[in-house]
Amino acid sequence: MRRSMKLAAVVLSGSLGMASLAACGAKSTDSSSGSGDGSLKVGLAYDIGGRGDQSFNDSAARGLDKAKSELGVSVTEAEAKPGEAEADKETRLKNLIDGGYKTIVAVGFVYQPAVNKVAKDNPNVKFAIIDSNDKDQPANVTSLLFAEQEGSYLAGVAAANKSKSKHVGFIGGVQSELIKKFEAGYKAGVKFVDPNITVETTYLTTPPDFTGFTSPDKGKEAAQGQLDKGADVIYTAAGSSGNGAIEAVANKSGALAIGVDSDQANQPALAKYKNSILTSMVKNVDTAVFSYIDSVKKGQSPTGVKLFDLKSDGVSLATTGNKIDDIQDKLKAAAESIKSGATTIPTAPAAQ
Repeated sequence: MRRSMKLAAVVLSGSLGMASLAACGAKSTDSSSGSGDGSLKVGLAYDIGGRGDQSFNDSAARGLDKAKSELGVSVTEAEAKPGEAEADKETRLKNLIDGGYKTIVAVGFVYQPAVNKVAKDNPNVKFAIIDSNDKDQPANVTSLLFAEQEGSYLAGVAAANKSKSKHVGFIGGVQSELIKKFEAGYKAGVKFVDPNITVETTYLTTPPDFTGFTSPDKGKEAAQGQLDKGADVIYTAAGSSGNGAIEAVANKSGALAIGVDSDQANQPALAKYKNSILTSMVKNVDTAVFSYIDSVKKGQSPTGVKLFDLKSDGVSLATTGNKIDDIQDKLKAAAESIKSGATTIPTAPAAQ
């Protein structure tokens, strides 16, 4: 999300709605390679930050790229703008439809109101929304959800086992129900290992301010504050704000960071900090995006809720850097307990 992308439309020969796509900040990457006939047109609307955030949006982008390459679909990507109005999201989705894109993936819970409205007005268009499930959403909307609390529980187990100070931290981008799932799982994992470990908690912003997902400076400041209090392992669920937190941790000798959404130790933009990244709680958004597009391509009509949990490899811990190799037996035992149902992870933090 540090990267500032110029929002422009690539001209599609013969496509309808070129001007409207340009107006909503879409860039088309019409498929000319891979299997398939390119007859399926997929539009993907990013959350703020878009492709290049080294985290959540990039994971969605990988799924879209795979669909283009392996399924031969035509795709276009539409960028969001920080601080935009709800009407902007609705316009973005409508413009994709006007451009001929009848399968649309909305990245992030912030799109729920816009998706509900536009999907209701366009019942023949298929929508998927990541990280949100509204009981009142139209039948042509599929929710792609993840068991973030399960992956975060494993991150907590790793943090507790690696902390030398018995003091760890959690930084959430925006204090929302979604990010509270990360917090709840992480704290439960930490306390499972050692109930006496101190866990610092910091949220960068509260709704309707969503800049906590796109402010590396805020992430860096929050992480520094937790380091100053004695935390030596910090887990950040905050989009590109986490890049700043990782930088602060890397500047503290002996401290370790836990990344989120993507394998952040394997991200080029974070390469200089990779030795300070213990692991990342990977949310396989790419798997969800590709799976949804593939089902539509096969003529299926996905609807309702599709849950990607630990058992279905929807969430996992990254092993890049081999820093958790020595505790794999503990992590596997914890994972198996979750998969078998013996351990149930909370989705909301315990009252303090």
